[in-house]
Amino acid sequence: MGENAITGRAAKAREIASSPDDFQVCEGCDSIVGAQVALCPNCHSYRFDSSPARVVSQALELGAREQRSVTAADLH
Repeated sequence: MGENAITGRAAKAREIASSPDDFQVCEGCDSIVGAQVALCPNCHSYRFDSSPARVVSQALELGAREQRSVTAADLH
């Protein structure tokens, strides 16, 4: 993963952290998804943590490192 991809992840993390009420963290795979999602598109879990503190901490953690998980977009 190149520097541009990491920079993009950090920018997305800042965007999520600035509006945590719009997101939630999947308790199955730790992905961040929209607040309206009822089923995780990555692992199909239906359990989420929507607390702003959890969303912000997970966004900052994910934004500081390379992507490690396979998403639906990676399979196309």
